[in-house]
Amino acid sequence: MTTPIPTTRKTRTALPRPAPTARLLRLHGIFLLAGVLVFSLTVAGCGERPEAGKEQARQNIDNAVEQTKDATAAAARKAADLAEKARDNTVSFFKSPEVKQDVEAAKQAVKNAGAQLGSKTNDAALTASVSAAIARDPELGPRHIDVASQDGTVRLSGSAPSAEARSRAEQIARTVQGVDAVDNQIAVTATQ
Repeated sequence: MTTPIPTTRKTRTALPRPAPTARLLRLHGIFLLAGVLVFSLTVAGCGERPEAGKEQARQNIDNAVEQTKDATAAAARKAADLAEKARDNTVSFFKSPEVKQDVEAAKQAVKNAGAQLGSKTNDAALTASVSAAIARDPELGPRHIDVASQDGTVRLSGSAPSAEARSRAEQIARTVQGVDAVDNQIAVTATQ
């Protein structure tokens, strides 16, 4: 037995909507039927009429039916014209240069935001990798060396006990994958 998975979005199965012309024709049929019914009740309520009166009643009914058909056909044509105009306006709107520009600007903004996020993530990972590599060095590890990175360039600052240790910190940073350049600002301070 499978249980349905609850969803937050309600789905509704609906029958396809009839075209505007079909709806208008249905309305036409309903109005025609109502008109004939009202007229028939009126004629039936008046009692027996001479043959000429019956013929006039038939003509009136035929005229009413014809007028209803004409009105329905005109309304259907008008609805079809309006639907075609709305479709053309929608197509024109989406093909307009302004809308295309807006869509391109939105795409570019999303792309730039993703690139910036990726760049900041890469910088943080690069900083952590260089810091860890320097911390593993026995001479540099106990020292406080600050590491910062931006767009592949690593800046080292702090102090080293000798020029060799300063140079080794730079070499360690250069060996880390993703480092494009090293700005070595480590000061050499003799230990006492």
